[in-house]
Amino acid sequence: MEAMEDDSSEVKDDHNHNHRRSSGDGKATPALSSQVPGGMGVSQPVCSVAPGGEPAMKRGEPWSPSPCGSKFMDSDSGSDSSEVSETECSAANSEEKFSLDSTSKFLLNAMAIEDYRKNHWPNLEEAIDRLLIQNLSDHISVSYAQIYGYVYKCVCQQHSELLYGDLTSKITAHLQQVSTQLQASPPQSLIENFNVALTQYLASLQCIVPVFIYLNKFYIESKLNRDLKEDLMKLFADHVAEKHLSKLMPLLIKAHSMPFQVQPSTMASVVKGLYSLCPEWAQLAPALFSSFIPQIHPPAVESRLPDYADHDRKLQMELSMNGFPRGDQSRKRASEDS
Repeated sequence: MEAMEDDSSEVKDDHNHNHRRSSGDGKATPALSSQVPGGMGVSQPVCSVAPGGEPAMKRGEPWSPSPCGSKFMDSDSGSDSSEVSETECSAANSEEKFSLDSTSKFLLNAMAIEDYRKNHWPNLEEAIDRLLIQNLSDHISVSYAQIYGYVYKCVCQQHSELLYGDLTSKITAHLQQVSTQLQASPPQSLIENFNVALTQYLASLQCIVPVFIYLNKFYIESKLNRDLKEDLMKLFADHVAEKHLSKLMPLLIKAHSMPFQVQPSTMASVVKGLYSLCPEWAQLAPALFSSFIPQIHPPAVESRLPDYADHDRKLQMELSMNGFPRGDQSRKRASEDS
C-alpha cells in the first residue's frame, strides 16, 4: 500500500517535458512549470505570445459580443486569455457621455432661444417702437421696470449677443425710415426737419440706454469694450446725418450768413448735434461751428497778434460798408490827464 501511494504521488514528465503530478483518482493535473525560491510555483497561462507582445490563443473565439470587457476562452482549459484594455473601455464611455451632454445642452439652448423669441424680445421690441416714435409733448405709458426685467433675464440666460444684435437691427431699420423721410423734405425745410429727427432720437436714447444698462455693463463694456450710447449715436451718424450732410452744410452756412432766416435755437441745436455726432465735421465749416462751439479754432499765439488786428480792422470796414456806421465820435469824452 505504501508503495502504491508513493507511485501515485510521483511526478511524471510528458513528451513535451511538462511536469505533471498524478493524483489518486488517476487524473493528471498541470503542475507548476516554474518555481520561485521557497518552493512556491507561479502558474503560466497556456497561450502563446504574438510578435507584437499581445497574448494570442491558438483556438480562441469571442466569448461575448460586447466591445467592453470581451474575453476569449480556451476550448481545452477554459481559462481567460485576453481582455479589451480598460482604457479603451473608459474612452468609449467618455465619448458616449460627451455625446449625450452635448445633445442635452443643444436642446436646452434651442428651448431657451425659442423662449427668448416668443416671450422676451416681442415685449422689448414693442417698447422700443413706442420710445422711438414718441413726441416730446406726448405721454406714453411704458413700464421701465418691466423692460429692465426682460433685459435682465436675457442677459442672465446668456442671450446678450442675440439681444444686442436685435436692438441695433431694430434701431437701424427705424433710422433708415427717418432718412427716407428727410430725402423727401424740400431744401427750405431740411434744417427744421433734421432738427426734429435729431431731437426726437436723442430724447429716445435718454429712455432706451438706462433700461439696457445691464446689457451695457455686462456685455458691451466688458466684452466689446464699447458703450451703448456711443454705438447708438454712431448709428444715427451713419444712417441719417452722413447721408444728408452734403445738402445740409450749404444750407447751414447760408442761414448763418443771413440772420434770423432760421431760428437761432434751431441753428444752435443742429450745429451742436452735428458736432456731437462727429467732431471732425467742424473742419468743413470752421466759421459756422465756432459761432456755437468754443475752441474750434486753434488757440491764439502771440506771434500772430498783427494778423488778428488786421482781421478785426477788415471786419469793421465790412460792417461800415454794409450800413453799420460807428456813430458820431466827436462827442466821445477825451481822456483826462490826472
